[in-house]
Amino acid sequence: MTRIFVTASGTEIGKTFVTCAFIHQLRSTGRRVAALKPVASGFDNAAIEETDTGALLTALGHPLDSNRIDAISPWRFTEPLSPDMAAARENRTIPFSALVEVCTTDREADITLIEGIGGVMVPLDDTHTVLDWIEAVDAPVLLVTGGYLGSLSHTLTALGMLRSRDREVAGIIVDESVEQPVSLDETAAAIRRFSDQVPVFTLPRVSSYTNAPDLLPLLANYL
Repeated sequence: MTRIFVTASGTEIGKTFVTCAFIHQLRSTGRRVAALKPVASGFDNAAIEETDTGALLTALGHPLDSNRIDAISPWRFTEPLSPDMAAARENRTIPFSALVEVCTTDREADITLIEGIGGVMVPLDDTHTVLDWIEAVDAPVLLVTGGYLGSLSHTLTALGMLRSRDREVAGIIVDESVEQPVSLDETAAAIRRFSDQVPVFTLPRVSSYTNAPDLLPLLANYL
């Protein structure tokens, strides 16, 4: 079974939208897809359909019941903070070994998409970051970024950190930001100059992930 880890250059960049687009496109080809959002902060039990977890379950065609929610997002926190801070507010922690085990357990699927939280260097606890999580899961990475001012530095910094741990980056997806100083294509071109052969795709703003352009070529080597 193939695993792909979806991370980002920061928070609120578009990881969930991109993950849902991949779920939709993969399912459209007849592939069996599983998805995880193991750590979720800012989780609102009163509006599950509006959460990242709810979006993934809907894209998978699953009901938003408690068993499904627990399976896809075992560690959920109310405060919209970094995982370590959100957990601390509830006198909880995220057990790193259990987190890795959830992500590496085989599922009845052709591919499992693992959506991270925040950016590459967000702390999970006192000693681990998302990058440590990515390394422990040992899956190819999709890096989602935006076209906002500052995205070039954020993207290349995230890419540099991934490469510092010899992580395999399957591709970079530049998700069009609400406000951006230059065109999406200009941002993507600048990232390409420094990405050393890593494929860079653009994702224009669309009304639904079902209308996203074809992203599956980024996974061609893993399917």
